[in-house]
Amino acid sequence: MSSSLTLARPYARAAFALARANDQLMQWSMRLGFAAQIALDPRVLALLGHPKLTAEEAVELLLPPGMPDPVFGRFLAELAEHGRLTQLPDIAALFAQLRAEAEHVVKATVTSATVLDATELAKLHDALKKRFGSDVEITAAVNPELIGGAVIDTGDVVIDGSLRNKLARLESALAH
Repeated sequence: MSSSLTLARPYARAAFALARANDQLMQWSMRLGFAAQIALDPRVLALLGHPKLTAEEAVELLLPPGMPDPVFGRFLAELAEHGRLTQLPDIAALFAQLRAEAEHVVKATVTSATVLDATELAKLHDALKKRFGSDVEITAAVNPELIGGAVIDTGDVVIDGSLRNKLARLESALAH
């Protein structure tokens, strides 16, 4: 996986530079997301490696309908020429990270023992926004094994406020 990311990184940076230069970060996110989803399909993946598939046919297959952009088409053609179309999912993910950093958005996954209501999510959003000094995009998940509380994961920072973790620390303290 890490070698795949290493191969994808320069292409993601190039895509980001092109999108930013044309003030089209959102559009490129959508185009890359579409192309990455198509490239993940096992049937398409088999086609992309087929020697009889031309670069033009591969690009046509991966272009989002109704979103023509010659620059994006040339980007896909460049990927095809270098045999990197299978890296599209990694390129799209890295592009999303670059975009979030540029837009000063922290992506946080909040895993709680129960479903959080809108009020709790709003309070959590405000607290995280204050802590990170950036806007926060929250994805909520539920894991009943946490017993209570929540775990907040931003990629760089993990805040474990789960009851399961607190009980484990208490058990460890009592054992020593």
